[in-house]
Amino acid sequence: MTTPQEVLDMIRDQNIQMIDLKFIDMPGIWQHLTVYQDQIDESSFTEGVPFDGSSIRGWKAINESDMAMVLDPDTAWIDPFMKEPTLSIICSIKEPRTGEWYNRCPRVIAQKALDYLVSTGIGDTAFFGPEAEFFIFDDVRFDQNEHSGYYHVDSVEGRWNSGKDEGPNLAYKPGYKQGYFPVPPTDTSQDIRSEMLLTMAKCGVPIEKHHHEVATGGQCELGFRFGKIIEAADWLMTYKYVIKNVGRKYGKTVTFMPKPVFQDNGSGMHTHQSIWKDGKPLFAGNQYAGMSEMGLHYIGGILKHAPALLAFTNPSTNSYKRLVPGYEAPVNLAYSQGNRSASVRIPLSGDNPKAKRLEFRCPDATCNPYLAFAAMLCAGLDGIKNKIHPGEPLDKNIYDLSPEELAKVPSTPGSLELALEALEKDHNFLTESGVFTEDFIENWISYKLDNEVNPLRLRPHPYEFSLYYDV
Repeated sequence: MTTPQEVLDMIRDQNIQMIDLKFIDMPGIWQHLTVYQDQIDESSFTEGVPFDGSSIRGWKAINESDMAMVLDPDTAWIDPFMKEPTLSIICSIKEPRTGEWYNRCPRVIAQKALDYLVSTGIGDTAFFGPEAEFFIFDDVRFDQNEHSGYYHVDSVEGRWNSGKDEGPNLAYKPGYKQGYFPVPPTDTSQDIRSEMLLTMAKCGVPIEKHHHEVATGGQCELGFRFGKIIEAADWLMTYKYVIKNVGRKYGKTVTFMPKPVFQDNGSGMHTHQSIWKDGKPLFAGNQYAGMSEMGLHYIGGILKHAPALLAFTNPSTNSYKRLVPGYEAPVNLAYSQGNRSASVRIPLSGDNPKAKRLEFRCPDATCNPYLAFAAMLCAGLDGIKNKIHPGEPLDKNIYDLSPEELAKVPSTPGSLELALEALEKDHNFLTESGVFTEDFIENWISYKLDNEVNPLRLRPHPYEFSLYYDV
């Protein structure tokens, strides 16, 4: 643990003049305010630094816009992308009028989820390990207006460029679904991924590995160690920040969109999770796949509430272009050991009880991780409290099931609108504990419908011209 005084001493001893305060908005984008070093003192870590919250998406109206960023000393690191030495610190949001934590701040909601876990007596620590995939592109252009709409993505290793005159074209383009994981020169992003990984380490993220992913066109993944619920979300936001900025340094652009390339695998964020108490793991036992009864009940909660959960774990309209059959995406709500076609997988982790966990494979990195992790934890705890058994495991390859067998397996919602409808009907597991408020749920559904679902519905799609222009 780092104390506020230790952070202040670092600022003084290293003569750091710029302090960059980062916080996350409701949809999941980091925002920041940079202040001169004399604006930070010990009260900044308790009362916070004031700012105007009226322009932050999904937050305050202009007549009640005063808010405060409260610095978390454990999150301080030197920003590697700033010309002037700059200390980066992640913040949570308080209401300066009342001194209470702001109930629409995603980081505050994650803390309330942890507090709820402790209050149940079930455990005291929730570990999360997200695996966020992304694409590295060389050129991206898009626009939509009253009379035209298009997008264009390009990558030096895109299979669609096999015949392009690149002066010269040196071939070695990974085929569709064949990017996992050839060595260079087919893999063109080895050096950039290494720099991404090592830069993450400098920012305090406990790194593990990196590799090319399945899709053509520069799909990759970097791995970092699992962490406690809030630090894991902090690390994921740092991951995204570092990757995007290192990419830009190389003249590349990075996206975490789940499905930017048609007819190839999309990018997910498989999320490993477990609960511990007094330093001991609670999901290891003598049940199926070495799980404890508690672990199976947690899975039961995840599967029961999955349609509603996806409104937080897969919160973009593009998410549901990834969650389709045929592209290694988990569209069926079942569990299994070691079976990557199930939406919940129990990894084959050997005899070490500390490694026993479940992996929910539906999420993607368009989610706000604080909200997604909090929602998954609430669903799992509901399963434990109500002893929700997940039913029989499905150890077959789900993609090879007959139509009759497949009809018996529940599936994920087919669109963001359907996930939001599921959340509207099923959110007591989020609100009865006070982790999420009714106000937050209503605001989230309204925001997503007004800003994403309905605007997309109103716009003609280019493919509609191919389908219907000559009718």
